[in-house]
Amino acid sequence: MPISSSPADHGASAALAAARQLCAGQSLPPGCLLVVATPIGNLADISLRALAMLDRCDRVAAEDTRMAQRLLQAHGLAKPLLRADRHREQTAAAEMLPLLAAGQRLAYVSDAGTPGINDPGAVLVRAARAAGHAVMALPGASSVTTALSASGLDLDTGYTFAGYVPATQQQRAAFYREALASPRAWVCFEAPHRLVQSLEELRQLAAILPRPPNVILAKELTKQFEAIVQGSPAVLLDWLVADARRVQGEFVLVLQAAAGAEPMDALAQRWLLRLARELPASRAAAVVAEMLGADRKTLYRWLQTQTAHDLPED
Repeated sequence: MPISSSPADHGASAALAAARQLCAGQSLPPGCLLVVATPIGNLADISLRALAMLDRCDRVAAEDTRMAQRLLQAHGLAKPLLRADRHREQTAAAEMLPLLAAGQRLAYVSDAGTPGINDPGAVLVRAARAAGHAVMALPGASSVTTALSASGLDLDTGYTFAGYVPATQQQRAAFYREALASPRAWVCFEAPHRLVQSLEELRQLAAILPRPPNVILAKELTKQFEAIVQGSPAVLLDWLVADARRVQGEFVLVLQAAAGAEPMDALAQRWLLRLARELPASRAAAVVAEMLGADRKTLYRWLQTQTAHDLPED
């Protein structure tokens, strides 16, 4: 079934014209949901295929209709919009299914980046697939992979995407402890108003390690004030506090324990055994829990399983 472009050619961007030509022979079945990755800051990062499919779709569901409208208008596109943010995703799915059943081709875009990656989109995808509709993913920008590609870290063993760093100090301590115990790189987001405190807590936790972790701070990726800084937590803190304007914008953190570093669990056990020679078990567990952000009761229970010959000699 042929698919025509709904907006008039007048006002279309050069990129859209190129996209129409390049993708003219590509099929787009009726009743299909398109999951479309969009730029994370620089509008020029939209793919030609994304433009072509947005051009061909009948309607665009969006996390933020204002952001979607801006993107569409930048390329001379005009489409009916359906709001589908995280608080309205179930309702949007219910509104979307009859449209798909009628043969409409729908696209979904989040505010920026790839839908479903720490953004809405998964509910719509599940609903469409459960109803028997085709789902097509159009790859593109992601702050996660953009930061990783600029990190220079060895990612052959994989990586862990952990979303946002937790908001409370206790949760952050457990979060960073788990990250530093992992052989894989961790990539996460941090809010600007918590960034300095968060890195200070990471610095304190890393201070007891034989070697500091590798940390990459990626600020405002693809935007005018992009900056990618690498170093220990202390180095990154010095860089941030040197200029108050640096603690503004959106941030991605990538961290990886130094090669050959002692796992945090082994480090905790070594400190427990050392302190248990001088302190009661409960006090030793409390000290190590505070140092490493670990659970005091878990440390105490482990220490109770150790016999006297496990304790270190002078």
